Amino acid sequence: MFYFIAELFHFHGGWNLFRYLSFRTGAAVATALFLGLLIGPRFIGWLRVRQGKGQPIRLDGPQSHFAKRGTPTMGGLMILTSLVVSVLLWMDLSNPFVWACTFVTLGFGAIGFLDDYDKVRKASTAGVSGRVRLFGEFAIAIAASAMIVHQNGTHLYLPFITGISIDLGYFYILFAAFTIVAFGNAVNLTDGLDGLATMPVIIAAVAFMLIAYLAGNAKFATYLGIPHVFGAGELAIFCGGIVGAGLAFLWFNAPPAAVFMGDTGSLALGGALGAIAVTAHHEIVLGIIGGLFVVEALSVIIQVFWYKRTGKRVFRMAPIHHHFEQLGWAESTVVVRFWIVALVLALAGLSTLKLR
Repeated sequence: MFYFIAELFHFHGGWNLFRYLSFRTGAAVATALFLGLLIGPRFIGWLRVRQGKGQPIRLDGPQSHFAKRGTPTMGGLMILTSLVVSVLLWMDLSNPFVWACTFVTLGFGAIGFLDDYDKVRKASTAGVSGRVRLFGEFAIAIAASAMIVHQNGTHLYLPFITGISIDLGYFYILFAAFTIVAFGNAVNLTDGLDGLATMPVIIAAVAFMLIAYLAGNAKFATYLGIPHVFGAGELAIFCGGIVGAGLAFLWFNAPPAAVFMGDTGSLALGGALGAIAVTAHHEIVLGIIGGLFVVEALSVIIQVFWYKRTGKRVFRMAPIHHHFEQLGWAESTVVVRFWIVALVLALAGLSTLKLR
């Protein structure tokens, strides 16, 4: 919005700042952070009154989690509010990538909200059936992927290799949709401890803030040997909004959490990062930068598969963060160590920008 105001009135001097991507990215971070901190206390109070008993606790989960009874969920609504306001204020709304990523974020957020609402209403951890959720997620992801493909093609680019890509044709839409859905659910599975998913999402968003900016700049993209995607740089601002909204939420989600983001937030944020990675043609790099989320998802898949085949468990409990809790690690120890892993993986993913 401010971008269009600057263009409309042809501001000069200091007002030219509104045209700079770096300035608008910083402004998006500040806007989302300030708004999140501003609305947080009242929003959490409203959720507590509306939900009563708060998020249901898994009966088979770690015993320490029963102390969290009464903590409200759906805090993702606070994240989405801050993020959307920041996006509308600072992004170029004529850019189709903006709408594709916003569509995924809000669509996944709506599915997560319905799931959270069903859990709170029934006082059960079951929620909406998995098939219904996946159908809705794939419908949204396929529509968004088609929008993205219309702008930047169907080529899959491989890290560590320059100038070589694989044209998947229209199959790329399915691949992109799978990436978005898989990452949305991977972040959702990671959101099991206070602050565990929030900081790794922020770290991944910072990494893709840089990737989107570089991919959107022809000179930098050519120098680094990465695909140039015209207009992708605008998504650096979207990532900035995620960072600001995530930091504001972490203020209230830090142990002991005053609110949980719920599926409303985790599905939305994971889907947003997936959509940004698809837009920037860094889908495989997303698997490195977001490696923590990948491991969390794989731990569940392995546990379920092996238990059905043998009746035995590979991990004491899945997702894997509960396994370490069962080994005797304190919750705060698991969270901080997983944050460190997320940071290391993000740096490893960023290193692929030059190792080509």
